[in-house]
Amino acid sequence: MRESAYSHLVHRRFAFLDHPGPIAFAHRGGAAEGHENTMSAFERAIKLGYSYLETDAHATADGVLLAFHDHTLDRVTDRTGRIAELPYREVRKARIGGKHEIPLIEDLLGTWPDVRFNIDVKESWAILPLARAIQRTRAHDRVCICSFSDRRLEQARKAVGREICTALGPRGVLALRAASLGNGYGRLLAGLARQGIPCAQVPAGFRGFPIITRSFIRTAHALGMQVHAWTVDDPATMERLLDLGVDGIMTDNITGLRELLRARGQWHAGERQGTRKASA
Repeated sequence: MRESAYSHLVHRRFAFLDHPGPIAFAHRGGAAEGHENTMSAFERAIKLGYSYLETDAHATADGVLLAFHDHTLDRVTDRTGRIAELPYREVRKARIGGKHEIPLIEDLLGTWPDVRFNIDVKESWAILPLARAIQRTRAHDRVCICSFSDRRLEQARKAVGREICTALGPRGVLALRAASLGNGYGRLLAGLARQGIPCAQVPAGFRGFPIITRSFIRTAHALGMQVHAWTVDDPATMERLLDLGVDGIMTDNITGLRELLRARGQWHAGERQGTRKASA
């Protein structure tokens, strides 16, 4: 596929993606270096210089939006139960690693107003609370919404009520990969680009098959889309992907990625490292 095939498209710009070099995302705050999705993890990542944090969104039975990955409390907290079936008064008693409260998405957005958040919406029940949190904190330009569901992504764009950065859903990713292999889908991808979907967030490979290749990146760039790789903890793989031209890497190994980008002259630390917004 020739890059000129999409040269007529108007590539929309999103403030979320304005960054001088590959974006370093602290996945769940840097899960390899502390308890994931906790205020302390996010603060540690910011003190290291990260200005992009990745987290997940779940809502309790009464609509309180949490920064939490799993559908249930069982794996990382001292309590059990499915979050969507529990009221917040019960969920708030849970402690990650036995000591950390589960943070609210709105608290994250309000605590660090200069930090950008990549938020994975885990279920439809969380969409309206997420839209309200973004609206209340006026965080439209510093949030990117992603999901493993095309339907959830479409619902989220409508719920937010104004243009916001989102990643490709599974259907778009499959089309992008097929187009990069010369197997068509150009019309579908052109439509996605016109909708203003500015990035593809994908694993480096799946079940032994590479997904991020030079052709994949070239095809995405022709559409005006960035490519972000997840979740990459091995420095050798990080370096290979950066050499291919990826636009961002999500990692649990936040120290390792920072040191690699420093060595390559591609590290750009956040301007207000570790600064929390003062309480009222």
